[in-house]
Amino acid sequence: MSEPKGFYATNNQFQTTGPKGFIEVKVLENDNLYVRVDLPGVPDDAVRYRVDAVRQKVVFFSGETLNDDKEGLREYSGTAGLGCDCCEITGVVDAKMKDGVLRMILTRVKVNKDQPNNKCTLTVPPFTGQSGRYLEDHPYVVKGRKGALFGVPTAGIGLYFAVDLPGVCGDDVQVFAHENEIRFYGEVKNVCEHDESRRIYSGGIMSPPSRILPSVSSHNITWDVEFGVLKIVATPPGYTNNN
Repeated sequence: MSEPKGFYATNNQFQTTGPKGFIEVKVLENDNLYVRVDLPGVPDDAVRYRVDAVRQKVVFFSGETLNDDKEGLREYSGTAGLGCDCCEITGVVDAKMKDGVLRMILTRVKVNKDQPNNKCTLTVPPFTGQSGRYLEDHPYVVKGRKGALFGVPTAGIGLYFAVDLPGVCGDDVQVFAHENEIRFYGEVKNVCEHDESRRIYSGGIMSPPSRILPSVSSHNITWDVEFGVLKIVATPPGYTNNN
């Protein structure tokens, strides 16, 4: 059975190109490790990380989103690092959190002199994501929604949607309505030097037909991008929020 047209990354049904997977760990030319972790919704100053002080093989990372009154709180926690016995992480971590993506450079040293002196490429996790027919839940979400899309009705027969677009900022997104669908397009314009290409997201959110709900093309559509999450509010014409 062939995959649906345009289906690219199992972690996000809206991603069409760019680095796949919730996490990527790869060895750089200078033998350091590059770690990219998608933590959509986490503010730049709300992420934590530390090297395992006992084995010095992995980095623990965690973070929380802001407590949204519509979708609540999301908490993340996980590890990444080395899968070998010959190396250790020195404890020096160069980390940057931006637009819902944590990127870390981990320096390492050879500690087992009995191991061959060839380049070690064993990492945790050992893969970076793949294409497939089934969506995967975010493996590092320990509380809150794990999927890339969230939607609920709002007061005044309106609609609220949140879409994970890790790496995307407000200037990178276009949103427009067409009949019963809200379309969006997001492109990461500032590509990190260690990512092989830019990410592009594209998709649509369908509004169910209703005798009392006008086509979303007549709605007032407002949107914003907050820490790699696109938030869309569709308000029916003539509705005034007096709250």
